[in-house]
Amino acid sequence: MKPPANATEKERLLWLEIDENKIPEHVAIIMDGNGRWAKKRGLSRIKGHKAGAKAIENALDSALHLGVKVITVYAFSTENWIRPEYEVSVLMTLLFQFLKLQKKKLMDKDIKLSIIGDRSKLPLFVNREIDRVLDETRENKSLIFNIALNYGGRADILNAVKNLIEAGIKPDDLNEKLFSSYLYTKDLPDPDLLIRTSGEIRVSNFLLWQIAYSELYFTDILWPDFDTIEMLKAILEYQKRERRFGGTGGI
Repeated sequence: MKPPANATEKERLLWLEIDENKIPEHVAIIMDGNGRWAKKRGLSRIKGHKAGAKAIENALDSALHLGVKVITVYAFSTENWIRPEYEVSVLMTLLFQFLKLQKKKLMDKDIKLSIIGDRSKLPLFVNREIDRVLDETRENKSLIFNIALNYGGRADILNAVKNLIEAGIKPDDLNEKLFSSYLYTKDLPDPDLLIRTSGEIRVSNFLLWQIAYSELYFTDILWPDFDTIEMLKAILEYQKRERRFGGTGGI
């Protein structure tokens, strides 16, 4: 694949290895390690979260050049509310600031914002900014930037079940396609690749239904250090794998 004009020499070599015919349509990311990144540098956790926001920008730029259609980031889980109240408050403020600062960039780069999760518990000022950016970017087509906020995979599945019952769907009429249409991700393809940073090897209640056949990629790199080179390494590893979707292989 042709490298971007501003690519470094090391990045350029990796770009040239990319097979543009085997690009994942949807990349999901568990952005882990902001706190540890800050601790290693004697900084506050908040500084780590700010550095993590910058890494999101880098990931979006890489995804755009690769031709990825959807990138989903796990920004705030249903379990994150148990963090110290001050940290949660700061995270909400950082989210607001991020959206406000990114709005013009999303428009300039033809990126559409999407949100999954239960927004009812988010602060009003955050929800208002989300609505503004959703509205402004709704016609953008080059990339869907999907943020999981107050999201949990189990909650997603339970919510779908409740809505199916309320809709009066009969058990005999239920199938995977219909069930998927009641999930938060109903308008999105399932992830082809799930990336988790920081060395943890688990999926942490993220897109549990949707990642049934996703390729999983784990790296020791802390999220704020996940740059273009690390993204390209993940894509190259994905391209080496043979995706079977349960059809062949096994015992």
